[in-house]
Amino acid sequence: MAALPCSKTRPFRSISLPVRSHPTTQRVEKVLNKLNALEISIAPTAETICNSLLGLEELQKCMDDLLNSTQTLQILSHHQHAKWFEELLEKSVKILDVCGTSREFVSQYKENVRALESSLRRRKGDSNADAEIARFTTFSKKMKKDAKRLVLSLKQVDGETPATAFLEADQETIAVIRALREANAVCILIFQMILSFLSVPLLKPKQPKWSLVSKLIKNGRTEREGLGNSAILETKLKTVEVQLDSIEMELEGTFRSLIRSRSLLLNVLSC
Repeated sequence: MAALPCSKTRPFRSISLPVRSHPTTQRVEKVLNKLNALEISIAPTAETICNSLLGLEELQKCMDDLLNSTQTLQILSHHQHAKWFEELLEKSVKILDVCGTSREFVSQYKENVRALESSLRRRKGDSNADAEIARFTTFSKKMKKDAKRLVLSLKQVDGETPATAFLEADQETIAVIRALREANAVCILIFQMILSFLSVPLLKPKQPKWSLVSKLIKNGRTEREGLGNSAILETKLKTVEVQLDSIEMELEGTFRSLIRSRSLLLNVLSC
């Protein structure tokens, strides 16, 4: 089972904030540490992804509170022409775009799973079922390539804020910069998890093959065995559909929260 590059289990990054930082940045640190407790492996599960997206939504609410505070607005308004602030604005657009594309990928995957489920249930024309299986296999290969390209673009976004951003900055400014930077890093890691999940093929070549299932169904003498295998595969597809439904719903909330955060960052320019 080949997944996208994610060589080992890795946690979310936590931040170490100055003692006298804004109270909301302390909440950000708390949420990041909570996310850090989740195990992120080579092949993340749908449950881990949904829990991570729930944590991300909680994190984004903290970021909204941070960006809405008068103290933060004053800090950012004094640095709105700084290179690091311009980079944060640019990253917010790219991350929003990646979130939107990830939502589209999940939706497409779910539609294809449903089409394959429907084809197996009908089983009236085996040639139609075979054609649907071949189409789904082609779609899965394309999905893996598209996901890989999107991961590469994410890696370009996941750059560190230059160290110069922290030179001569006061403790509160440093805390805000770190909170914004780490919130972006968490978004990127979660989207990488989702893309890794989507890149794992459902039709494994060394498992009972779909073509074999089709042959078993065609063969009247082994019809019961064929129907049994088909039922197992239908159950698996239904499980994946439910998982994709959950991920899609959580991604919708994430997308809305990212739009709010982007709007709040833009508000700084009018201060």
